[in-house]
Amino acid sequence: MNDIAHNLAQVRDKISAAATSCGRSPEEITLLAVSKTKPASAIAEAAAAGQRAFGENYVQEGVEKILHFREQGTEGLQWHFIGPLQSNKSRLVAEHFDWCHTIDRLRIAARLSEQRPADMPPLNVLIQINISDEHSKSGIAPGELDALAAQVAGLPRLRLRGLMAIPAPESDYVRQFEVARQMAVAFAGLKTHYPDVDTLSLGMSDDMEAAIAAGSTMVRIGTAIFGARHYTNN
Repeated sequence: MNDIAHNLAQVRDKISAAATSCGRSPEEITLLAVSKTKPASAIAEAAAAGQRAFGENYVQEGVEKILHFREQGTEGLQWHFIGPLQSNKSRLVAEHFDWCHTIDRLRIAARLSEQRPADMPPLNVLIQINISDEHSKSGIAPGELDALAAQVAGLPRLRLRGLMAIPAPESDYVRQFEVARQMAVAFAGLKTHYPDVDTLSLGMSDDMEAAIAAGSTMVRIGTAIFGARHYTNN
C-alpha cells in the first residue's frame, strides 16, 4: 500500500469512528479529497485506492487535471470547485466541473447557469455561508440564505444541493460543535423547502469530528491524504 492509499485508509477510519460515535452511519459522509497544488499522479494514486471525489481551489489547475483524466479515459471521478470564483473564470467551472461549493451571489450563479452546456447534467451547487462572520472569508450571512436560495433554485442549469462553510479555526471541540450546529440548523431549514438539498459541506482535518457530530455530510480533507501542499506554481 502506497502512502496515499495508507493515508486515505486512515482518514476513512477516522470518519467512520466519528460517525459511529454519534450514532450516524459512515456511509452518510462523503470524503472530498482536496487535491489543489497536487500533481495528477497523486490523484491517480488516490483514485486507484477507491477515492472518487476531488476538490480543486484554482480554476485553471483544476481544468487541466480534469482534461488529463478525461484524455486518459479515466471514468467515475467527480470534480468539485471549492475556491472563490471570479466572474471571468465562471465559464471554465460551468463547462468542466460537476460541483461548485462557493456560490455567494446571484451574479455568479446566473453566469454558471447560462454557461453550463446543454449536453451536461445541471451543475450541482452549494451556497457558501460565512458562519464565523470573518471579513476575509467569502460567503453570505445566514440571514441572507432564504433569498439567495430561492434565486439559485430557480436557475435552470443549476441544481441546489445544500450549503458549505469554512468556519474560523477553533481549538476547542465544544466551540467547533456550536458553530457546526448553526450550519446544520440552516441546512435542515433549507431541506424543508428544496427536495434536492442533501449536502452539508463542512469539516476539515482539525474540526472533522465536531462537524460530523453536528450533521455534516461531506468533509474536505487535503494534507492528511496528500501531504503538505506546494504553492510554488500558484
